[in-house]
Amino acid sequence: MSIDLAKLRALRRQAGSVEAVAEKANLPRPLFSKEGRQAVASRSAESFASPEAEPAPQAANASTPLFGKEGLGEIRSSRPDIDALRRLIALRERKPATPPDPAPTHASLTRTAAQRSSKPDRSLPGKEIAPGLHLIQAHLPLPATESALNLAFAKRPDDSLDPRRLLFFDTETTGLAGGTGTRAFMIGAADWHRDPLHGDGLRIRQLMISTLSAEPAMLRAFAQWIAPDTVLSSYNGRCYDAPLLNTRYRLARIANPLSGLDHVDLLFPTRRMYRGVWENCRLATIERELLRIVREDDLPGSQAPAAWLHYLRGGSSSLLRRVAAHNHQDVATLAQLLLRLIQSHRERADAEPVVAA
Repeated sequence: MSIDLAKLRALRRQAGSVEAVAEKANLPRPLFSKEGRQAVASRSAESFASPEAEPAPQAANASTPLFGKEGLGEIRSSRPDIDALRRLIALRERKPATPPDPAPTHASLTRTAAQRSSKPDRSLPGKEIAPGLHLIQAHLPLPATESALNLAFAKRPDDSLDPRRLLFFDTETTGLAGGTGTRAFMIGAADWHRDPLHGDGLRIRQLMISTLSAEPAMLRAFAQWIAPDTVLSSYNGRCYDAPLLNTRYRLARIANPLSGLDHVDLLFPTRRMYRGVWENCRLATIERELLRIVREDDLPGSQAPAAWLHYLRGGSSSLLRRVAAHNHQDVATLAQLLLRLIQSHRERADAEPVVAA
């Protein structure tokens, strides 16, 4: 980098003129010049050597002091007042005082005591025959026919059976998708039985578990209701209920009592007779239109899983009792539907014209 020689000489002359003016005006040399630094150093050494000695008065022709009214401004500490800062912080962190709680009244004390004492009703119907397993029994005055039942309505015209061999059953499950993750928490069954106290009629028995560990006990109890010559009857149970129970018996490593049994599913003959007559062939629709049975305060089967899960989580058993009532009506309807299908098939057969040979 090159510097113009004329500019350099001009700068030197300017610096010499500034020093000359300062000497004539009796002003201190620049602070950051060599002489200024030496003056500051000597003055600081004197102050440290004798801190208690008073400074000597300056001569009239002496240079102006470095610090003071005529020199540079005094350097003051910029450290804030710590006590004032602490007071400011304490003032900001101070929280407004909360008013005291009002004195409890008699009404609030009564309401609190009632809330503490009110617990959900978790009582279950029936009798507990094993830990977590409840048995519900009922008897309906619906005697069985003395003659054998013809299964022509199920496209089995050559088969007939004793009505007391029939076992109508239905399950309430934890889900509707099926599979190994779905289990039955209630099994309802109905059969014609001659009771010594109530006489001949339809016996309804229901098994319900209140804990998951009671499932093997329920499966063993249901197996005791089945004989080798039992004929099962259900409504879509051949496709759903029976396969579900087969899976549960297999997972529990219990002998499957349903294996090899005859099964009369009432859904398929009902569809053949009444498809297109009503909006659908659901069991509730068949009850209302064909059997003239109207359920009151019925809990749909689709809500049964939520009702049982609500009870397991510590809720009330009111919904679970409604599930038991729904299952009770299902198995009772199956027995009445079977008799009505036999009657309807006979009436249709008698109404058909006889074709001459």
